[in-house]
Amino acid sequence: MSESAERIARHYARSDLRPAILMALQAAGKDLRRLTPEDLAPIDEFHVRGREATLELAELAALDAKSRVLDLGCGLGGPTRVLASRCGCRVTGLDLTEAYCQAATLLAERVGLAHLVDYRQGDALATPFDDGAFDLVWTQHAAMNISDKAALYREAHRVVKPGGRVALYDVLQGPGGPPHYPVPWAREPSISFLVTPETLRDLLTGAGLEIVSWQDKTEAGRQWFRRLADRIRAQGLPPLGFHLLLGDDFAAMAENQRRNLDEGRIVLIQALCRRP
Repeated sequence: MSESAERIARHYARSDLRPAILMALQAAGKDLRRLTPEDLAPIDEFHVRGREATLELAELAALDAKSRVLDLGCGLGGPTRVLASRCGCRVTGLDLTEAYCQAATLLAERVGLAHLVDYRQGDALATPFDDGAFDLVWTQHAAMNISDKAALYREAHRVVKPGGRVALYDVLQGPGGPPHYPVPWAREPSISFLVTPETLRDLLTGAGLEIVSWQDKTEAGRQWFRRLADRIRAQGLPPLGFHLLLGDDFAAMAENQRRNLDEGRIVLIQALCRRP
């Protein structure tokens, strides 16, 4: 693992993640013997707008039970389980952080989806999959930590079959200047690699992908983060939430995300691409 990858893994790592999640679920009033993907949404949808954004991207991707999906940067695997439970498709999640893969596996077992999803620790720039192995490559809020985005999208192009699709939802550099730190994907700038929407378009087409849909979700994200930051200020951190992954400084991260969106320092883009 490169030095940069190690710094990124340390940013997300937590050794006691699995028991911490189970205890938080119990504290939130969930029955650990009867968990559903919806119960897990406050913790395993680690991106702006959470489950709502996942369902929008899933509708755009038009999956069915025959689809084979790869989630690059899957985190705790929330979207993998949503896709599997709603569409009946097979989904593989790949993430740099071993603790996330282990927790994702545990949660899949708890909600009865282990037969449809699996997780591997690995590098999104050099995945262990055959050419054309998937009908869809999916990625949400992972590219911000990847400096060589050209390699990321070339790899997505390689592992998706001809005629297959690449669905993405990412944080990009806005016109308002560099982000305020810390943010959920980086406590400081050395592991944050944002590009502008124009650059992203060039990277995708340069990787051989055809852009089918391109939607700016910044305003929806702005409203969502305002509500989240207001709720944290008024009520504090809930038993179940992203602070379990990132620690108590998530409150500062959430406030900075609100500022970054309000000041145009970051923008949110949802896109669907096709491999010709």
